[in-house]
Amino acid sequence: MSKVLLITGASRGIGAETARLAAARGYSLCLNYLHSEDAANELLDSLIAGGHQAILYQADVGQESEVDAMYRAIDREFGRLDGLVNNAGILEQQSDLVDMTPQRWRRVLDINVVGSFLCAREAVKRMSTKTGGDGGAIVNLSSRAADIGGTHEYVDYAAAKGAIDAMTIGLAKEVGDQGIRVNAVKPGLIYTDIHAAGGEAGRVERLKSAVPMQRGGLPIEVAEAILWLLSDASAYTTGGFIDVSGGR
Repeated sequence: MSKVLLITGASRGIGAETARLAAARGYSLCLNYLHSEDAANELLDSLIAGGHQAILYQADVGQESEVDAMYRAIDREFGRLDGLVNNAGILEQQSDLVDMTPQRWRRVLDINVVGSFLCAREAVKRMSTKTGGDGGAIVNLSSRAADIGGTHEYVDYAAAKGAIDAMTIGLAKEVGDQGIRVNAVKPGLIYTDIHAAGGEAGRVERLKSAVPMQRGGLPIEVAEAILWLLSDASAYTTGGFIDVSGGR
């Protein structure tokens, strides 16, 4: 029986590349998305055409009721869960902190932090050997912004990813004796459309000279790190972080 993997925010960018790579390595997939329905359906169709098993589920991961319903759908369709990639995330328009509002912070924290918590909580319930599960792996998507700070752009996003780092460490220690490993990947400047959402589609090109490798990264390069952390090749790795940032 193939392993079952939930990927949140799977319709585009890093999430979509992770889905393609995971399918190629034999996972059955639940692909979560919120807004990008056309892209999500295109991804699903391509995976099914390739002979892979996958379902699509629209849910706002920041809403507890929608997360609960999504996991019930996984229970019905697959009857098991072996892995979670907490990839869903948002950022707002570039801004100094002094010009930000509490409403903006709440939006960013709801998706990036509360959403990751809710999905992790439900995954642990299903994967823990203490509740009859077979164990599994959780990979959280953090960001180098948590270390750099998001100055003059996304301090709120950086703070949210700092919270993901702390949750990764704490949860890894809580469930290490329950057959569950929890790690995080910290992308740097990656070519995805999240930069356009923040108001600067060409942001990677503007900043890549500050990267020691002198280029932006590709979503597939992040996906490779995620799949390694999900795999048995990283069986003794938990509470860890992989920077995929070209040295920045």
